[in-house]
Amino acid sequence: MDIQTTVAFIDDDDDLRDANRQTLELAGFSVMPFADSMSALQVLTPDFTGVVVTDVRMPHIDGLELFRRLRAMDPDLPVILVTGHGDIDMAVEAMQDGAYDFIAKPYPAERLVQSIMRGAEKRRLVIENRELRLALETSDDNLPLIGQTPVMQNLRKTLRHVANADVDVLIAGETGTGKEVAASLLHEWSRRKRGNFVALNCGALPETVIESELFGHEAGAFTGAQKKRVGRIEHASGGTLFLDEIESMPLSTQVKLLRVLETREITPLGTNDHRAVDLRVVAAAKVDLGSPQQRANFREDLFYRLNVVTISIPPLRERRDDIPLLFTHFLQRAAARFKSETPELTGALRSRLMDHDWPGNVRELSHFAERVALGLEETAIQPAGPDTSILNLPLAMEQHEAKLIRDALSANNGDVRSTIETLGIPRKTFYDKLQRHGIDRSDYAQRTPGD
Repeated sequence: MDIQTTVAFIDDDDDLRDANRQTLELAGFSVMPFADSMSALQVLTPDFTGVVVTDVRMPHIDGLELFRRLRAMDPDLPVILVTGHGDIDMAVEAMQDGAYDFIAKPYPAERLVQSIMRGAEKRRLVIENRELRLALETSDDNLPLIGQTPVMQNLRKTLRHVANADVDVLIAGETGTGKEVAASLLHEWSRRKRGNFVALNCGALPETVIESELFGHEAGAFTGAQKKRVGRIEHASGGTLFLDEIESMPLSTQVKLLRVLETREITPLGTNDHRAVDLRVVAAAKVDLGSPQQRANFREDLFYRLNVVTISIPPLRERRDDIPLLFTHFLQRAAARFKSETPELTGALRSRLMDHDWPGNVRELSHFAERVALGLEETAIQPAGPDTSILNLPLAMEQHEAKLIRDALSANNGDVRSTIETLGIPRKTFYDKLQRHGIDRSDYAQRTPGD
């Protein structure tokens, strides 16, 4: 176990309690032993991160009442009931009411250890889901740049520090990391937030269009220019101009942009008039413009003019601990949009989130969350409740076998020969199974009046 699980073990039998404490500690658990239910109730809270194991037969507050009180406090707390053979029907009913598991006496230590390990994994996922929801509730609205890793905390700190410096900024990051979100935060956190935030993807426009988009034009400046158009640069005056994929900007446009950055003036197509602009430029690139090999046809002088401040956004694979938090946000948002319930973060889903490298980064994660919310990722949304974590195949077979033996004993009034003929097993195997399942044959023997 990577993180030591705490087990609250309640039993009024001092010897059994001490023996089980030693067994569980040898298995790597941290044990909190209690001699009665009231002592346990004074300590256990909804924040308890471990598993509760309690005997059913105890004075004052028995194990079933303890389970009911714990369930009322926290319905997701795993409670394992330890029962004698006469309490099995009650234990089964308690499981239907939400108890995590029941173990019949006598039981091998490994049976208890395995049940606790499964319960601990379920509890860990429950606590993690709660912490994720709390983190989202207490965070600001600047998603998806939310993150608890040091690199994201430093990123937000840098953005706030640079926001009011009113200098041009170059944002570096892979596709889908959230470069436009970072640019919009620089705008929102600055004194320019009353102005326009104008975004332009340089890689999405052909060379014949981009100059008109940026600088504007007068009516008749070229064929098809029937009326005057204010360009993105002028529209961003007093605010922020965000140029995404700036490495894709044509060389001829780069020359004109460099002049705008140096003079803070524009000359729309079709006129010789110079118009002053008051803007901040935030440019983003998915390649390293500081590297001559990656920069390719990007002008070196424009790079240095933009590179007053450079902010790097890390890819998801370099901040994996933020993935569950981001995914939970996207999943809740998608579920709200699709008007569906938000699936829980299961162990299988968490493993898939953490094992994938997410080459598409935040954008890819967001799309994956949408598919999960729509139920299109079946292997990722297996339920995390008792049906899968308790009734795995070995345990289901064990419980079914015990039921078959009890049914056969009941049908044959406890007669050994008739029972083993019904079951079709050797006598020694029959007695071994009675011991393993904690079944007392005499409970099924036919009684005569007066017995």
